[in-house]
Amino acid sequence: MIRSLSAFFYRIASWKTLLLGIALYLPIPIFILGPLEKQLNAFAGSEIGPIDLLLFQFDPARIQQMVAAYGPEGRAVYTQGTLIDDTIYPIVYTFLFCTILSLLFRKRGTRSGPLVNVFPLAVFALDLLENACIVTLLQSYPNPLPTVAGLCSVLTNLKWASLVMTALLAGYGVIRLVFRKPVAGSLAG
Repeated sequence: MIRSLSAFFYRIASWKTLLLGIALYLPIPIFILGPLEKQLNAFAGSEIGPIDLLLFQFDPARIQQMVAAYGPEGRAVYTQGTLIDDTIYPIVYTFLFCTILSLLFRKRGTRSGPLVNVFPLAVFALDLLENACIVTLLQSYPNPLPTVAGLCSVLTNLKWASLVMTALLAGYGVIRLVFRKPVAGSLAG
């Protein structure tokens, strides 16, 4: 299935697909997730933000404090946002990142393997698992679930690490593209 998905992205990747991915991506953080974060901060009475933006931290106790700080209305809004908005968002950014990597690595004889273009599926899977933990924590309040909070923290860190790896792959792809050698007998020769 992964190979088929990789082949699919290599097949559809084009500048039009890239522009479509960008057009689908940009409105989500600007018009949906940004306002959701502002709502959560308003309900909490401070700038605590959403759980899934805790970058490279491991603090299950802080996650449980955040869940409490959102209050009942904030937890309800966050649950709905996670189930709807933050389920659509990973689909869109995965499409965009797979398209970018497909454009950068197709027909380049890369040693990293033909599946490099679907590495963003790791970010996607980790994000959805993280979302499941967040919803569980929000809906189980006031019952503390330290194991779920710990798992959520691990998944959040793994998600961000995978996203960094995706960015590094894209950067490597750009460097390869810029410094590639012209093919013998081509017009560039």
